[in-house]
Amino acid sequence: MSKVEEFEELRPLLFSIAYRILGSVGEAEDAVQETWLRFDGSSTRPTSTKAFLSATVTRISIDVLRSARVRREAYTGPWFPEPLLSDPYQDPARSLELADSVSMAALLLLERLSPLERAVFVLREVFGFGFDEIAGAVGRSEAACRQLVVRARRHMEAGRPRFAADRQERQELATRFFDALKDGDVGGLRDLLAADVQLVGDGGGKAPQLAGAVVGAQKVARLLAAVFPRLARLEVSFEPHEINGQPGAIYRDRDGRVLQTLVLDVLDGQIQTIRTVLNPDKLGHMGPVADAWAITDELKRTPAEDPRRP
Repeated sequence: MSKVEEFEELRPLLFSIAYRILGSVGEAEDAVQETWLRFDGSSTRPTSTKAFLSATVTRISIDVLRSARVRREAYTGPWFPEPLLSDPYQDPARSLELADSVSMAALLLLERLSPLERAVFVLREVFGFGFDEIAGAVGRSEAACRQLVVRARRHMEAGRPRFAADRQERQELATRFFDALKDGDVGGLRDLLAADVQLVGDGGGKAPQLAGAVVGAQKVARLLAAVFPRLARLEVSFEPHEINGQPGAIYRDRDGRVLQTLVLDVLDGQIQTIRTVLNPDKLGHMGPVADAWAITDELKRTPAEDPRRP
């Protein structure tokens, strides 16, 4: 195989590693491209191309994450990962780990880890790399990498929910949610929400966003039922779509431009968290982006209809 063929065969894996470390589609793509440049510029062929490229993209991602964390500390409002519509890397033997590790909830948990802990955890727990390979990738001893994994696993387990939903249950709940949302059905929405459900938005100061998290089933249901039917009257449409391995939707304006994404965190038979991403910088990889400010201004001039009550 030529260098190009070898690299393209491994590109899905490299992107998936970088995305889980960085939480950004654009930064992950840049890390993969930089990995290619280093591979292409090398005068020698590595014994294992997979090991070489995985180590290279990991080191690049660690460096990028260290600088990105400074920006995230100054971020306006809640920070969420960039929405990922599909994970290009598929491995039936690790399908559960791959699906879980790309969820919004898991990526936000990973934010608690240091860049080195995050990289080691991703390589070991998600992709099943051996400690000898991980040590070579991050420049630490195998013993040190084992300790990093133990610490990272402890942090991750402490934040994980106790109950998980199966794929069919999540999808059925999401279908009912979007039906109720479309109808502005306060009671129907409230029945699907956990008592302490949170609605949180990421606008990054570049799009309209909530002043803070909206908490509680009644408050969240009434807000959703008041806003989304009015958006439909402005010809804003939504298409259900799996996002970061979770049920969600992409909202588009009347010209088909991406307005926002919405993702449902479903656990124990209820919707626990609703996360929306409106920051245009995080939506551009999905196509042309709508002007959320203009739509908000138009929305303010659109009279509200009485939401359906139970």
